[in-house]
Amino acid sequence: MNIEKIKTLGALRASEYRSRSIKEELRENLVSYIRKGESPFTGIHGYENTVLPELERAILSRHNINLLGLRGQAKTRLARLMVGLLDEWMPVVEGSEINDDPFNPISRYARELIAEKGDDTPVSWVHRDDRFYEKLATPDVTVADLIGDVDPIKAANLRLSYADDRVIHFGMIPRANRSIFVINELPDLQARIQVALFNILQEGDIQIRGFKLRLPLDIQFVFTANPEDYTNRGSIVTPLKDRIGSQILTHYPESVDIARIITGQEAKLDPEQKERIYVPELASLLIEQIAFEARESEFIDHKSGVSARMSITVFENLVSTAERRMLLNNEDKGVIRLSDFTGVIPAITGKVELVYEGEQEGADYVANSLITNAVKTLFSDYFPKIEKLEKPGEATPYDEVIQWFFEGSGFELEDDLPEPEYKTLLDTVRPLERLLNTHQPELDEKDRFFMKEFLLWGLAAHKKLSKNRFVTGLQFKDLYGNYISKL
Repeated sequence: MNIEKIKTLGALRASEYRSRSIKEELRENLVSYIRKGESPFTGIHGYENTVLPELERAILSRHNINLLGLRGQAKTRLARLMVGLLDEWMPVVEGSEINDDPFNPISRYARELIAEKGDDTPVSWVHRDDRFYEKLATPDVTVADLIGDVDPIKAANLRLSYADDRVIHFGMIPRANRSIFVINELPDLQARIQVALFNILQEGDIQIRGFKLRLPLDIQFVFTANPEDYTNRGSIVTPLKDRIGSQILTHYPESVDIARIITGQEAKLDPEQKERIYVPELASLLIEQIAFEARESEFIDHKSGVSARMSITVFENLVSTAERRMLLNNEDKGVIRLSDFTGVIPAITGKVELVYEGEQEGADYVANSLITNAVKTLFSDYFPKIEKLEKPGEATPYDEVIQWFFEGSGFELEDDLPEPEYKTLLDTVRPLERLLNTHQPELDEKDRFFMKEFLLWGLAAHKKLSKNRFVTGLQFKDLYGNYISKL
């Protein structure tokens, strides 16, 4: 349909355009996607067999939708992607405040204009990107904001009585007519404001002040809510929840591999960072494992959740830590080090809610313990498992490394060492090379030094070595050697 030629109601009648409700529009376009074997929800990973089928069923059922889940579970992203199911262009009566359908006008302005001009009524077109409205529910939101109120300035300018419905100033919801309207964090909306939504969801009309006003609004509502809110800040009132057709539960990625895809897609890295800094695969796995450890940690509030944004900001901070080190050493190329993970602490501490025990330990301690636990969890995927209880005198693959530290005075690894010095220092611990050759013989050369560090961190996590933080780096020592030598 060539919309450039359609400027009047008469031309629209003569065209192929067919008027339909927004829910019908979403449904029919989704049917078309499904028949072609395509998905409108591109960039959403891990929901293919859970959330997306439920969302598609809700759209096919023409339901208003509530996406219920912890923070950082792509609830708002899903709502925004629904715009792709709308027709590219939508005709409206030109000048209408509430996107009046030329074939089914509901406002006084549109009806009077069509009655006056008939087929010459001017028609304008709205792109689907402009048919998405979003409001964050906060305690200060009023009925006037969402529904509307009497506008005394309009009454004065038009010399109208307050009893005339033309003095009404429409709120956000009427202005979103024939569009998708998202209310984020619905439980934060005061109960009396939620009550004002009853009629819109059920009967499709609105009530403003004392006006006898009926506007059969055509809106696809999408609400988002966090289960935590049901106990901490507010709740969705039962009659409103009853009027929402489908409630869909979202969740965090179920595997590290899915989480890696999401982080890689969402992290905002500078092109220069991507080109100059190599990220070992194990570093990417550790980033995601930190989030998995956080969701199980006794120090972190599970009801609050651990957002996927944490992994994204950890990744960004990790790359920036390496970039800063390279800039200090005038290096053009570099590789992520495990010691660079000390630079991601701020990205972790700002993303987790601590319980009382976590507050007592301190945010920095909790963040460091999450990194240590992630190393410990992944260690057995690359090297022989370290048992908690070992038989006395029984040889282990790590005896040479532990002996090396027992006979030495310790090993200090500074954060900002130039690349040649960093490699030389790690090469001095010769048993690490033998362990790699035995258990990781096909390891890429670019990953070798990260893996050597991983060995040291893993032994420290399993209490085979001691790892201590000093001002400019990390110190690894034999766990008991210093104590015995003093005796």
